[in-house]
Parts: sequence; structure tokens; C-alpha cells
Amino acid sequence: MSSGTAITNVRVFDGQRVGEPTTVVIEDGVISADASTQGIDPNNVVDGAGGTLLPGLIDTHVHVDKVAHLEASATWGVTTLLDMGNNDLANLATLKGRAGLPTVRSAGYLASAPGSVFVKSMGFTASTTVSGPKDAARFVDERVSEGSDYIKIAVEDPKIPGTRALDGATVAAIAAAARAAGTMTIAHVVSADTLATAVRADVDIVTHASLTSDLDAEFEALLAEKPTVIIPTLTMMQGVITNIGGKLLMRVVGRIRPAFRMEYSHAEATVVTFQRAGMTVLVGTDANDNLKAPAQLPHGASIHEEMERMVRAGLTPVEVLRGATVLAAETFGLADRGSVATGRRADLLLVGGDPTRDISATRDVRGVWIGGSRVR
Repeated sequence: MSSGTAITNVRVFDGQRVGEPTTVVIEDGVISADASTQGIDPNNVVDGAGGTLLPGLIDTHVHVDKVAHLEASATWGVTTLLDMGNNDLANLATLKGRAGLPTVRSAGYLASAPGSVFVKSMGFTASTTVSGPKDAARFVDERVSEGSDYIKIAVEDPKIPGTRALDGATVAAIAAAARAAGTMTIAHVVSADTLATAVRADVDIVTHASLTSDLDAEFEALLAEKPTVIIPTLTMMQGVITNIGGKLLMRVVGRIRPAFRMEYSHAEATVVTFQRAGMTVLVGTDANDNLKAPAQLPHGASIHEEMERMVRAGLTPVEVLRGATVLAAETFGLADRGSVATGRRADLLLVGGDPTRDISATRDVRGVWIGGSRVR
């Protein structure tokens, strides 16, 4: 008998809609063209009970430091983790390539300005800072040689007192050096101004959203000129409001200094602006358990809250599911996953109900497979 697995009576999400009940067969870790259960050990036949079979979810913004992060992610159907900044490359290497656990890709060390909070408080060394445009190529070359899968740039708002921010010319130089090296750039942004700085600098992706103001028509016109992908991390944005922006001192200072004024509604409006402009919107959480981060978010579980928040912000469930599967795979060049199709890696999530109608159905996890192996 075949050692393959058959998942019967499932409705497959094809990236646009959910189809009629069918059977999906896994052979040698990939999805087979043969949908017959003939020859498969009956113990390896899983009744999907009319549920929905999705590609494994891709969390496009996490920070992973331990195997427990991978295990928790797998339990909730997250089969690929894109780490967006890590200050311990040796430890990170031990988390990659583990059978039966999510795939990990990472930016490694992120670029920030000399004296930045990332150096002072987050554990990044001074050698990871970029002193100006002429230093950009050195930074990118070092990250590429270390095996970084993409380049992360911290774009901070210089109007916030005490902030050490990279200027626009330096951000643009890093983006240009990364393009020359054949890799992408992802910019951490904290406000409407930093979003504009990053987009003007020709970064590929921005992560987070504006909490200081809505984005205006001029910014929307800028997107038309310089298309940019966004990972809004709405769950983290709410965490920032709860733990920082909502404090009495911040609310009082915000009445005097606009740079300190934060509202979650601006983050939702950021998503709407990017969507209206036709930009790609991906799903990412900023999951972490670092006590020095603005908020700590659970790995795996938080992606379901993130998808629900994105729907409340104005995206359809199908748009959100695409942002966590096929669009995420396409954006990050993960050609072997992101869809339930013949020959693709068997990273799969079986849920009860129909998440294209009710996004909360993704919480009803009935089965997870990573590389064809079922997560127990």
C-alpha cells in the first residue's frame, strides 16, 4: 500500500473561492495529481467532514527565538514564518529546516541609525547600524553573506524626541543596494511620514501602519507612482495603542505634540488606503515574546486575530485569506507553496466551516500538515 495520505470530503480554497467536496492526496510531501484513495492505507485516509482545506498560513511578520514558537505556530495552521529581525543568528540557524515544523525565513540583523533604540534596547550590535548612504552597500553585503533572505530597514520618525532615524537618502541607498544584490527590502514604519519616506525610497514592502494620522490623497498618488506591498500588523498596532499610546501621559503630551498622538483608527485607515490604491496587503502579526517590544503577541494564535481585524478594517475574507497564502508566497518568492495544487508542497490547513464567508472559521482547526506530515 502507498504511504501517502488522502484527505476526503473537503472543499478546497483555490485562492478565490471554495469548491465542491473532493479528495486531496499527498505523496512524498507534495500534492498529487491523483485524487484516488486506491492503494492508500485506510489509516492514512482522513475524513474532512465537509470542512475547508486551505494552504498552510504564512505569517509574514514574526520574531522567533525558540522551538516553542514554531510548535505553537504549527498548532494553529501557520506553516511558514517570516522573521523580520533577529539579533541571534546562531540560535536562528537552529530553528531552520526542522522536519514537521514551519519553514523559517529571516531578515537577520536589521538596518537602523547609529544610537537607535534597536541598538540601545533591542540587542542589535552597533555594526548593524548604517551611518549614511555610502555605508548602505556594506550593510547589504554583510547581510547577504550571512544568509539573510531579505533586508529589513527600521524607518523611524525623527520628530519623536530621542529617536535616532535614518534619513531618506540612506533608506533609498539601502533599497538600491538590496536590488543590486537581488534581494527585497522591508521597511519598519511608525507614522504617515515614515510611510512616505519608505515608499519614496523604493522599498518593496512596508510593515506596520500609521498610528499618527490617516494617509492623504498625496500619499495615495505616491503609491500609484511607486507600488508598495504592506504588512499592516493591526494586532500589534492595537498593542502599541494599549501599552503606549493609550497611557495618560501619552494622551496628554499628544494634545501638544502631534507626533505622540496615536489612534488605532489610523491603522485601519492605512489598510483601506493601500487596498483602494490596488496594493497587495499581506497578513503578518509581529508575534513575539520579547518583554522589550511594545507588545507581546502569541505565535500562531495571533494570526487568526489579525485576519479578523483585517476584515473589520474593510477587506473581504477572501482578500485576507489570499494575503495569508497565495499572495504571501508570490511576494516572497516561495514558489513551492501558497496554493492547494498539484506538485505544491503539502503545507495544508483543514478547518471546519467556510472562512471565505466567516473568517473566524480559521480558528476551528481540524488538521495541519507540514511537508505532508500531520501535526499532532
